[in-house]
Amino acid sequence: MIDFLATFNQIIDKSSSNPSTKNVYEALISAEKYANQNKIKYDFSQLLGSWQLCFITGTKKSQQQRGNFLKNGFYLPAIASIIINYSIPENLQQNKNQGIIENIVKFGLVQFNVSGVCKFINNKNILAFDFLYLKMFILGAKVYETEIRGGKENETTFWDASLKDLAFFSYFLVDENFICARGKGGGLAFWKKK
Repeated sequence: MIDFLATFNQIIDKSSSNPSTKNVYEALISAEKYANQNKIKYDFSQLLGSWQLCFITGTKKSQQQRGNFLKNGFYLPAIASIIINYSIPENLQQNKNQGIIENIVKFGLVQFNVSGVCKFINNKNILAFDFLYLKMFILGAKVYETEIRGGKENETTFWDASLKDLAFFSYFLVDENFICARGKGGGLAFWKKK
């Protein structure tokens, strides 16, 4: 366990250089294996807050299509920033496993915010979600806003939807400083606390 934690701590340590993509990939696989063997369980409250995406491998399909380019994954370039926020608004306070997901993608002077609803499935460490709203900002000013994927209408049906019909992250390591997950498409991701 200590080996993969050391690798992840090196990523968030601003004073050291990042470990190789191969080391990060192997650390993610080791952490996932450790979590599965030890049946570690998390809850939604541990995910609340903002997390900056640092490293991804891409989906299994994209890894096959791009061969060695995505084999061990890659760090997000400094010019791009992707932040995921999890929160529980007052209207969902009655169920501590339901909340709001927001993904903020910044690239230069342009920012896209996609948001929607999410639910955490405790016994599986799975966070299912559906993005339903899109906002676009240029130089900090909102220039576009719309509903996507059915918007408000799909928000009401989301809670009863089957997991097979939803996007999700399966979290296998949740720490106060970083989180790690495998997406529905098979890709691995590492976020640090923002």
